[in-house]
Amino acid sequence: MTEPEIFDVVVVGSGAAGAMAALRASDQGLSVLIVEKAQKFGGTSATSGGVMWIPNHNLNHEGDSRAQALEYLGSLCTDVGQHDRLEAYVDQAPEMLRYLTATGVKVIAANWPDYFPDKPGARADRSLICPTFDGRELGEQRYPLMREQYNRFKLFGRYAMDLTETFTLMARAKGWRSTAARILRRYWTDYDTRRISRRDRRFTQGAALMGQIYKQLFGRGIEPRLDTSLESLLTETNGRVTGIAVSNFGRTYEIHARHGVVLAAGGFEWNQELRDRFYKVPGLTRHSSTPEDGNRGEALIAGESIGASVEHTGQGWWIPTMNLPAPGASNFHEIHQAAFDVGRPHSVCVNRNGVRFVDEATGYDSFGQAMVEDQLKTGANTPCWLVFDATFRSKFSAGGLMPSIVTPDRKIPSDWWDHYVFRADTIDALAEKIKVPQDALKDTVSKMNEYARVGIDPEFGRGGNIYDRFFGDATVSPNPCLGPIEKPPFYAVPINNGDLGTKGGLRADARARVLDKDCEPIPNLYAAGNCSGNPFGSIYPGAGGTIGPALTFGYVAANDIAARAGNQRGTATQQGN
Repeated sequence: MTEPEIFDVVVVGSGAAGAMAALRASDQGLSVLIVEKAQKFGGTSATSGGVMWIPNHNLNHEGDSRAQALEYLGSLCTDVGQHDRLEAYVDQAPEMLRYLTATGVKVIAANWPDYFPDKPGARADRSLICPTFDGRELGEQRYPLMREQYNRFKLFGRYAMDLTETFTLMARAKGWRSTAARILRRYWTDYDTRRISRRDRRFTQGAALMGQIYKQLFGRGIEPRLDTSLESLLTETNGRVTGIAVSNFGRTYEIHARHGVVLAAGGFEWNQELRDRFYKVPGLTRHSSTPEDGNRGEALIAGESIGASVEHTGQGWWIPTMNLPAPGASNFHEIHQAAFDVGRPHSVCVNRNGVRFVDEATGYDSFGQAMVEDQLKTGANTPCWLVFDATFRSKFSAGGLMPSIVTPDRKIPSDWWDHYVFRADTIDALAEKIKVPQDALKDTVSKMNEYARVGIDPEFGRGGNIYDRFFGDATVSPNPCLGPIEKPPFYAVPINNGDLGTKGGLRADARARVLDKDCEPIPNLYAAGNCSGNPFGSIYPGAGGTIGPALTFGYVAANDIAARAGNQRGTATQQGN
């Protein structure tokens, strides 16, 4: 019988939380193993925008403060049960960032407003991004093994774009044509990489963050073990976690952990049974915008099976999505995010009664929460409809439907019309096609046209704050988020309540220790990232509100394990063992 492997720390999941826990534990002198069930490493984090919301980071000269950050969060996070965990985040996030940058990871402060800019303590510089990373620095064998960005985050589904390039092209801002040409030229003149892989060597957004972290991990001799799924947690009779049981292509075996297991395996958004159990409006797994069938809640299930408690499981990190057929693949669909599309001028979002229910330009999580609330109230949401005119169509994307300058109507496959995309010459005819009351939709559009003329939305305040306007169209006045819906033909696409993962999971304390039903720590068990309850409750405070806590509590978990391991080793040495 083969002896089980033993490490000081075993990390489940290779995304931001797991990678940080492994990196910090290694630098604390502990032996570490990362297990990842997928065929590629980097987790959902590598497919994301890669933004980190870090209050009081002090990367600029204006300086945030602990008090200001807590003032902002305190005005929002009214359903948080563990205030010490929230404060631990505010205190530890800057420490984590200083450690991360000290390892060589480069970050930049972005001019991105907090999602509730009118709340006291809000700022526009807490969201951090990473500059483009050369994936070939991971090594020619490793660089294709990092989980790749979705096609929707690439130009023409192939060419990597950073966030600045993405927003320039999305808004068709000044210089967008030269930006597109530069992206294509950069790719096709990279002759060495084209001989290895079709993949762009430029890792941007989430891939830039994870590429930099994995460069550090590989430099320390830590290689993620892929194709290795968590089956269960191993425990002693006293409840202490001693390791994990895993499977690899049907073979099961055990891996032991001397000092700690860190669960960092993502949420449960791809588990319909758990969605039905926890969500008031469950939605469908297929509406999620995270990697397909990826995060199925294995860590939550394993934790609950040994008595762990959960928190904040009734909420997801919501984002509006829509689906279209996958090009060149029969019977498969792609999910497309519509986070900013729903708030562009010359459009309106309505429920199936033809009535507005939200400031469409609000943060995407707030948009999703409004969908849930309206569904519970009216039963006529999820999906809702994004209605727009030819002016919108010429300038902006609508989920996966690219602007007409890229994809004119004549190039839209015939089977898309009146199934995925709806078009009509009048609002009445469009309402008939999408089965929305004609009078209600006409009235809504008429009101929006008047709001666009005067620049004020008296119903929901669209365009009334800095966040809304950040993603508006500067060429539209007097309100960059409001434009008349009057130029035929008129269009509509259904919008689902998708997600970026789940906000709730295993209940963990300020030290990232998983808690049992009596709120006592389960010895040797830690959780970070979306498999744990987030520190903000139901709130999404700003861009990067998922990855910021994931990195921070991965860092916190590693520090706590190292402190305990040091104490244990010290005791053993004194005893002469």
